Amino acid sequence: MYSFDLLLAEHSTPVLAGLKTANLISCRKAWYPNLPQTIEIYQRAFAKQGIRFRILCSCDYRFLLLVYRPDRLLRDLGTKEARTLLKQFDYPMHKGMDALLEHLSKRTADQREFPHEIGLFLGYPVEDVRGFIEQRGKDCKFSGYWKVYGDVQAARRLFHQYDRCRDTARGYVERGMTILELFAA
Repeated sequence: MYSFDLLLAEHSTPVLAGLKTANLISCRKAWYPNLPQTIEIYQRAFAKQGIRFRILCSCDYRFLLLVYRPDRLLRDLGTKEARTLLKQFDYPMHKGMDALLEHLSKRTADQREFPHEIGLFLGYPVEDVRGFIEQRGKDCKFSGYWKVYGDVQAARRLFHQYDRCRDTARGYVERGMTILELFAA
C-alpha cells in the first residue's frame, strides 16, 4: 500500500507540475477508505494552482480519481478535432466542463471497458486517441503512457519528461516530503 502522497507522486506529478492536463488514478477502497474526505483537503490546498481532484467513478473495490487542470482540459477539449470525436459519443459539448465530466463518469461506470475517448480528457493527442479507437488498440507505432499513432518522437520526449518528473517527486516523498510541500506550498 502506498501513502496517498506516494500514490500522487507516482501517478500525477506531471499534472501537479504543469506538464500534463490530467491523470487517472485507480485507488483501492481498502487502502484509501477515506478518499472523498482526503481529496477535499487536497482540493483546497491546490485550488490556487488551478488543480482539481474528482472521483470519476466508484465501485465496490476502487475509486477512479481524476487529477486535472480545468483550464488546460477546456483548451484540449475545445479543439475542433476533439469536439468532433466527443460528439460521436454523445458528449454535451454545449453544457460546460461539469456536464462533460459527468458524461464521462457515466460512460466509465456503465461500460465493461474504459471509454477510449477518455484519452482526450487525459491530454493525449487527438490523433493518438482517434488511432486507438479506429485500430482497436492495435498496430500503434509506439507505446508508453499511451499508445502512439501519430508523432513518435514528440511522444518519446514527453514520456521522458513525465518519467523524470515522477521519479524526482517520488524521491522527495520517499525521503519524507509531502506532495503539499512539493507542489502546493
